[in-house]
Amino acid sequence: MGEKQVDASLSRELDISSKLIVVFKAGTAAEVVEAAAQRITANGGTIGHRYETTLIGFAASVPDGALASLYDDVAIESIEADGEVSALFKPKN
Repeated sequence: MGEKQVDASLSRELDISSKLIVVFKAGTAAEVVEAAAQRITANGGTIGHRYETTLIGFAASVPDGALASLYDDVAIESIEADGEVSALFKPKN
């Protein structure tokens, strides 16, 4: 198996409450996802939107103290910084 994908921006110094998108491997049981969410909230974080259709995971504000438990979770496929995304569209003439 390959290594977990971690967004490069996470390697920079993080705020006390980092906004992340946590994506679990396909087929991960709901109980495993919920256990990870509970670890975050137990450490003072919050869970935002939950993803259950196209991918399995959630958006969360994660205190620095809870980050290690996410990196060590073998069910997690990737962890990425959450933020606004915009796209510019230039129509063809």
